[in-house]
Amino acid sequence: MLPDAVAALRCPVCSGTFVLDHQAQLTLKCPTGHAFDAAKQGYFNLLTGKGTVFESDSAQMVAARQKFLDAGRYAPLEEAVARLARDFLDRPGSLVLDAGTGTGHYLRTVLNASPKAAAIGLDISKFALRRAARLNPEAANLVWDLWRPLPMADDAVDVVMVVFAPRNPAEFARVLRPGGTLIVVTPQPGHLAELASLGGMLRIEEGKAERLAATMSGYFTEVVEHTLDVPLVLSGSEITDLAYMGPAGHHLRREEIDVLLHGRATLATTAKFQLSAFTSGPPVS
Repeated sequence: MLPDAVAALRCPVCSGTFVLDHQAQLTLKCPTGHAFDAAKQGYFNLLTGKGTVFESDSAQMVAARQKFLDAGRYAPLEEAVARLARDFLDRPGSLVLDAGTGTGHYLRTVLNASPKAAAIGLDISKFALRRAARLNPEAANLVWDLWRPLPMADDAVDVVMVVFAPRNPAEFARVLRPGGTLIVVTPQPGHLAELASLGGMLRIEEGKAERLAATMSGYFTEVVEHTLDVPLVLSGSEITDLAYMGPAGHHLRREEIDVLLHGRATLATTAKFQLSAFTSGPPVS
């Protein structure tokens, strides 16, 4: 499936098409000579120039996330995303973009449910992509800043999925094929409230759903919206992993989160998600 994904990519320097060179090192090359070698883990870093001002997840944050997701704690969410995407990825040549792929767990579940689909995973964290490339070797896994124009052709993908990641609606609309689907997952108010009260996590503001809809208007029409609650009973290091793998990990060390948790041995909480699906194009008036 990797060649199908590469066909949709564009050089971030000149916008030329890429070919995949399989010689001594796996390399993406464009006709004007720009080349991007794969890291030994299998991902490509396409960032050029000054890089990005966006703060990427650290190796420790990514390790906590992988451990938590490997345990299946968010499996109901992974499966819900896969169900939303499945009907749009049932033909040969279909392509899904995971914008903010992280460790690749959500994309893995989508590809398991949609074996005909090719995939592109973008993330700003090379530490996350090391793991995503191992989990999804058939995908094109790329270091990229989602706030920049995406290194992809117009009308290239059938599904864009954005799970707890930055949203760039203009670019998502550009790369989606007509009738394509954008799947967005955001936390609801009350998400992990019991943990947030202990661990220095940011609380979810009211009105987040309304702001999401406003951001997407003009580019997309919302066609599906539903909520998903996942009850969790956590113990030991799982509690710290969950706190540390999110935004709290950007401003607190793991040891500081442990202190805030006061040595808590168990914790009952609920993960609260909103899943929204949008189709390309504004509503017809």
